[in-house]
Formats: sequence, C-alpha cells, structure tokens
Amino acid sequence: MNLSIHIFMDQSIAVHQKKRGRGRPATGRDPLLSARVPDAVRERVDRYAAEREITRSEAVRELLETALDQRPAGPRAAK
Repeated sequence: MNLSIHIFMDQSIAVHQKKRGRGRPATGRDPLLSARVPDAVRERVDRYAAEREITRSEAVRELLETALDQRPAGPRAAK
C-alpha cells in the first residue's frame, strides 16, 4: 500500500528587514569623542578611575568637566 500526503502551503510572508550599517552599533546616547594621549596620561586616568571604582570613560568625563569648570573665561593666551 502506498500512501502519500501532499501539503500545499500558501506563499510565505515576505519580511523586509532594515539593512544595518557596517560596524558595531552605537551603545551610547552621546556623540563619541576620541583623543590620543601619552601612556603616562592614560595610566594616571586609569589610576583615578580605579581609586573611584568607575570606568575609564566616566573618569575622563569627570576630569574634562572639572577642568572646563575651573577654566578662566575668555580667550586663551597666545604661546
């Protein structure tokens, strides 16, 4: 005895996914700011962060804000 069952499926629903850009997706809300610093400065920032148990990024933000808050108003003197 030969028994065969044929199931006909309706056409599948097409799903159009938004094409993503290359690279890692952004993880933060704020724009990225990067800078090259000497190893000695990076080590000082890392020590600062470790003493306060915060990330390097948080330490850099704190240090920048502190420096900018203490900066005198007006243009910088020419060298």
